[in-house]
Order: sequence, then C-alpha cells, then structure tokens
Amino acid sequence: MRNGKETEEREYLAHVQKELQRTLAELEGKVSDSYRDIIEAKKYLWVNMAQLDAAERAANRVDISLSIDAGEKTVARLQKIRKLLGSPYFGRVDFRTKRQPDAGAYYIGIHSFVEEESQHHLIYDWRSPVASLFYDYETGPASYLAPAGIVDGEITAKRQYKIKDGVLEYMIESSMNIHDDVLQKELSSTSDEKMKNIVATIQQEQNAIIRNENANELIIQGAAGSGKTSVALHRVAYLLYRYKETLRSSDILIISPNKVFSDYISNVLPELGEEKIMEAGMEELAEKELAGVWGFQTFYEQVEELLNGEDPGSAERIRYKARREFVLELEAFMSYADKHFFEPADILMDRVQLPAHEIWSVYERNIQLPVKQRLEKTALLLAAGARTDDGERLTKSETNKIKTAVKKMYKFQQPLGLYKAFYAHANQPELFKMKGKGLIEYADVFPLIYLKMYLEGSSPYDRVRHLLVDEMQDYTPVQYAVLSRWFPCKKTILGDSKQSVNVYSSSTLQTIKTIFPQADIIELSKSYRSTREIMEFAKEIQPGGTMIPIDRHGEPPRILSCDSHEQELDMLRKLSQSFLESDYHTMGIICKTRAQARQVYDALKHLQENVHLLDFESEQFREGITVTCSHMAKGLEFDQVAIPFVNAACYRSEMDRSLLYIACTRAMHALAITHTGRKSPWLP
Repeated sequence: MRNGKETEEREYLAHVQKELQRTLAELEGKVSDSYRDIIEAKKYLWVNMAQLDAAERAANRVDISLSIDAGEKTVARLQKIRKLLGSPYFGRVDFRTKRQPDAGAYYIGIHSFVEEESQHHLIYDWRSPVASLFYDYETGPASYLAPAGIVDGEITAKRQYKIKDGVLEYMIESSMNIHDDVLQKELSSTSDEKMKNIVATIQQEQNAIIRNENANELIIQGAAGSGKTSVALHRVAYLLYRYKETLRSSDILIISPNKVFSDYISNVLPELGEEKIMEAGMEELAEKELAGVWGFQTFYEQVEELLNGEDPGSAERIRYKARREFVLELEAFMSYADKHFFEPADILMDRVQLPAHEIWSVYERNIQLPVKQRLEKTALLLAAGARTDDGERLTKSETNKIKTAVKKMYKFQQPLGLYKAFYAHANQPELFKMKGKGLIEYADVFPLIYLKMYLEGSSPYDRVRHLLVDEMQDYTPVQYAVLSRWFPCKKTILGDSKQSVNVYSSSTLQTIKTIFPQADIIELSKSYRSTREIMEFAKEIQPGGTMIPIDRHGEPPRILSCDSHEQELDMLRKLSQSFLESDYHTMGIICKTRAQARQVYDALKHLQENVHLLDFESEQFREGITVTCSHMAKGLEFDQVAIPFVNAACYRSEMDRSLLYIACTRAMHALAITHTGRKSPWLP
C-alpha cells in the first residue's frame, strides 16, 4: 500500500512527464518547420540566383545560416528533453531560507526543465548552485553559493529516486549525503563498454573537486576505483555550465594514455549534455613537435622492453631521466650553453667591421630568447646599427652575410647535437643511447623536446584553456616541464601513485607537488569499483596508502594452482565459459606481457565471436571477453577478471608487483588468479 509521500511523488512525476511530452511535441514541430523553411530558402536562392544581386544573395545566405543555427539549438534541446523523459530527476532537497517560513522543493536532474506557462523550475540542473545542497549536506543547517552571495537556511527533507523509462522504481527518504542503499544499487550493477555518468551518486568529497573554480592547478590523487577520472570529466561539465558564455568544449583537452581509454570515457560528457572534448596522447604531441625528423620508441614499447629484460642498462637510463633533479640539470646546462656555446668573432666585410665584443654585447642583451631567435635578433640589430665609412646603411646582401656569420658562432645548430653535448658535459655519455638510425629511446623524447624549445622556441597551444592530464604518475618531471610550456593554462591533473606502469619513470605525488607548488591537492581514498574482498586482496599485494574499500561484499578472490601450462590455458577456457553463461557483461583476462596476451587470445578466440584482443593498436573497448596486458588495462574496469601465469618466475620484480596490483583492481565483482608451479611471492 502506498503512503501519502509516495502518492504525492508519483503525481509530481506524472505532471513532469506530461510537461516534458508537451514540450517534446512542440520542439519536434519546430524542427520540422525549421527543416522545411531551410529547404524552401535554399530552393529560392537556387532558382533566383541569376536575378538576385550580390547583397541579396549574401542576405539570403545569412538568413539560411541563422535558420540552421536556430534549428541545431532546437535539436540539442530536443535531445535533452528525450533524455529527461526516461529519467527526469534522481534527487530532491527541501530547503527554506531564514526569510522563508515554508521550504521549497528542488528536484535535481541531469538537465534543468522549466514549465513554460508558469516559468516554474520543475527540475534543476545538477550543476546549479542550489543542487550543491543535495550533495554536500544532511538535513539541518545548510547553505549554498548563489551568484548574489551565500544563501543560508535549513534542509528539512532529502529524497533519492530511481526512475527508469519514466517509471518510479523506488524512493528513499534520506538524511545522509547520498544514501548507502542507492550507492550500493548503482555499484552492484554490471559494467558497460562505456564509462557512465555518476550524477546520482556524487559524494561530498567528489563534489568539492567538481565545483572547484579557483585552482589554477588541481591535483587529484585517487585510489584505484575512486572515480577520479569520472569526477574530472564531471568537473569539465560543471565548468562548461558555469562559464557557458566564455568556455567551450573545444577549449578543453585531455591527455589520455591510449585510444582505447579515450573511447571508454567518450560517452560521459555527451550523456551530460556537453560535446566531446579534444583528446591527445603525449606521443602524438611529441611526434608533432619533432615533426618526423626523429622517430622514437613508444611508451608501451619501453615497458615491454623492460618486462622482457632486453637491455639491462635501460632501467638505469630511464631512472636517471625521470628525476626531478634532471630538469634542474638540463636548465643549468642551458645557462652554461648561453655563456660557452656562443663564440663571437670579428666580422670583417669590405665596407664594415663588427668587433667580437660588440657582437657579444648585443647577444647578451637578448639572452632571454630561444637561441635561434636570439641569433636572428642579434644579427638584425647589429646590421641595423652598422654604418659604412660613408655613413650608409648596409645592403640586404650584407645583412644576410651578418646573419650567416652570427648563426655559425653558436656551436650547435640541431637539438640532437645539443642533447648529446649535455651528457658529455655531465661526463655520462653512456646515458644516451640511440635505438637505431634516426630512432631514440622513449626516455629521451621529452628531454630532447625541452632542449629543442630552448634552441628553437615552441608555440604554445593557446587555444586550449583547460588541460586534463590523466595517469599523472606515468609522466616524468621533464614531461611536466614540456607540458607547462605547451599549455600555460589551468590544469586538472589526476592519477594514483600506486598504479605506475613503469616504476623506473613514475612520479610520486610528492614529486608532482614540487613541480606545481601552488596547486590545490585533493586525495580520494574511498574505492567504489571493487568489492571489499577484492580490494583487501589487492592491498596485500601493494600495502600502504590510504585506500578505503566501500563496504560492498562479494565472493573472495580465487588463486587457482595448475599442474601444467596447458592445464592453465584450459582453466582460462573454463573461467571464460562460466562468464559467458553468467549475467556479467565484461570479462578481462589481463596478462603481464603482450606476447602472453596474444597466446591466451589464440587459445580462446574459438569460444565465440565476443572475444577481443586489446593491443597497442586497438581503438575501442567492447563488451564480452577482453584479452590484454596490464599496461593497456589501466583505467578500465570489468565485471570479472582473470590473471594468468602469476608464478614466481613471471611476477618477481617491483615492476611486476605494480602491474599485478593494477590487474587485480580492474575487477568489480569477481577475481581469479592462475599459476603453474610456485606462485608469485607478491600473492597473499
């Protein structure tokens, strides 16, 4: 039997649905009318083109363009209304100010919706100022920041809803921030091939990140499964809402670890009614900077090389170039180069002589410029100030001779030569090693770019007004130095120091703090992805840290011992078959290396079509069984995870331990680990 509150809520939902349906019909009519008007206008312009003068043709084109723009805006609003019809809102907060005796009811949804006739807000956007009450407070005294200032008052009631396909499935009266029952229901659901929005379950600490408008740099240290990437994307959606007049999706760029991850997160902003933001990888940006002059090893190729132990000296070279001090050493070398690599000499021409000390004086006055610009300006200033014995200015030919002479006075003309000189200057030439003809190691890519910027200069990406950097722990201080030159804008930097793919080049939170000393730093410790049993298991592999698993329970992780390699592959077939017969949507078989992943894929691909190999070249994350390696699985999540070949020979180093932790923390509901022979010492 329904109580009065539930009846009242169902009546309100029916009223909202009725208004949404009316608005939907009205907008569909407008779209049809707009389409028809545009077609007619184009026909008119085509038929009468010869009779219209230039001004009339231009006016008609402007009218068509305005009609198309208005039609697109109507279509965008239509899409929002259709989304609201399925689930208009997820929460309600009753709030009264000190001046109002009666509390107003504020329904919170993914978009706002106003009743046209009364102009009454039936639904408030989750990003609106008043919606922060829903996320930040229990019942009792509360306040929110409105455009006019802080509004103080009292929350008298809070409710949470699950509305699916326009039907109210449940309603919870809640005095807490986000009721545990609602959170548990959402977390217990199966995973999808796309990351989902979390507007209905945003936690107080996450909301503080999302609504932070003031930080020039915001660093989010988030445990595995803490929702840090989702929170960062919701922050983007909030900033686009808050600064809708001045900030667009095209002004925001995310540095993403790979194309699969980009695809996985691609649905979040469109779900929230915003356009997709631009995305790029560090290697893509580096390739553009180096402009095909030098090829380089990729980050994943570097990781594979370390895992396979192909070059014993590579770990030392990587570790050396991943230090914070390395950036300072490069900058000290630049200062040294300023003084010692420019060797002025007298310029003697038929009609003019320029002494070396004068050349040095002009060069030194422009020391703040990149070297090549400095040399160019030095030559131009010398030529502009020079006079012949007859008092004449120099000819263009004489000016060009001065340019050529001044340019030759600098010891290095190419960044690679200057970069090699850095190691010679440090008496450590062995720390630079080419991979092959025209191919450099990944660890050298960004130090080389940093010196290239010193030598040649670099144009910043001025169009980008906010930068998101995900997987912050996988970038070195010199990469951050380069990023700061490329993107002198606001930044959201996020990751987890416990989830480093390459322990030799990873940056700790403390290191990143020293790079951005003015940054706001927020730690997200609570993990929402996995069951308590899985996270407690993972914590035994990688102890320490502040990660707190949510109190959601499931089956304990299984460690399955096998007698032979073939039996282990057979065990993977059984686990895969069990998954295919379950209600789960995604299963990850996460190997240590690319070669192992290929071997497992070949053993399983006959099971059904829904078995995919996720490799370096992959661009899409799909439902079903995904076979991959740990460094490709980062950022993804699966209902069920199997990790094969976890024996003492395969997983023995600190790097192996980090990869094992990453693999375990991809599992939401079920985790199985297989091994042949003695199990890895990192396993509990």
